[in-house]
Amino acid sequence: MRDHHESALAAAVADARDDDGFLACILGGSVARGWELPDSDVDVILVATDEEYERRRTEWDLQYYREDVTDHPDVYLDGKIVNLDFLREVAASGSEPARAAFVDADVRYTEDPAVPDLVEAAATYPEEHRRDRIETFYSQMEAYRWFVDEADKRDDPYLRHHAATQLALFGGRLLLAHDRTLFPFHKWFSRTLAEVTEKPEGAMDSFETLLDERTPEAAEAYATSIREFRDWETPEVGWPVRFLLDREWQWREGQPALAEL
Repeated sequence: MRDHHESALAAAVADARDDDGFLACILGGSVARGWELPDSDVDVILVATDEEYERRRTEWDLQYYREDVTDHPDVYLDGKIVNLDFLREVAASGSEPARAAFVDADVRYTEDPAVPDLVEAAATYPEEHRRDRIETFYSQMEAYRWFVDEADKRDDPYLRHHAATQLALFGGRLLLAHDRTLFPFHKWFSRTLAEVTEKPEGAMDSFETLLDERTPEAAEAYATSIREFRDWETPEVGWPVRFLLDREWQWREGQPALAEL
């Protein structure tokens, strides 16, 4: 962590410590993961008391933001305001992006001894859902592999871009699930996938080629490398039916979009 990031974080800790409405200040984001650039902002999560959180929630005031925290002109504090129930909910049933926000998070200040344990639990991969997600992601990968062919047949630029991106996403999510690595949402997806150690040889090269070329040949090379990487758990009903249930009809079960899992 650079000195100006440490100075910004110290300001956030001081704000939380001096305000009776806050219980904790947690460092997250790229700075916590060691991925920061010199001009990266400092991401924090402020844990409010229930009373403070409810007051802020009714006023739509759930962001913490400060620019006057360091002598670096491009560095600022950007934070979310939550309460203990939010941490408990993430730990119990949070989506992977919600959980990933707590990976390598650092509790820099807390008035509640439960906070560190909740942060650790929030960052845990949901093992009970792993097989089901592998079946889902495998089906999505096969479906979008087919859509790349359809885009080529129709010479449809929009479908070509969409299908290639979705194929890259769900093939990558298969590899993350194999490694029990949380999906961090799209901003950090490529970086996280690159750091996974157990994946097919040349996986990132084929990932990038697929996104650059978006051809049936690039799609097949990427999908084949993942198919042959291990004996995947696949849906008994076959990928077309599973794709239907998971992508087209997931709203019937009140499920979030697949990118939110």
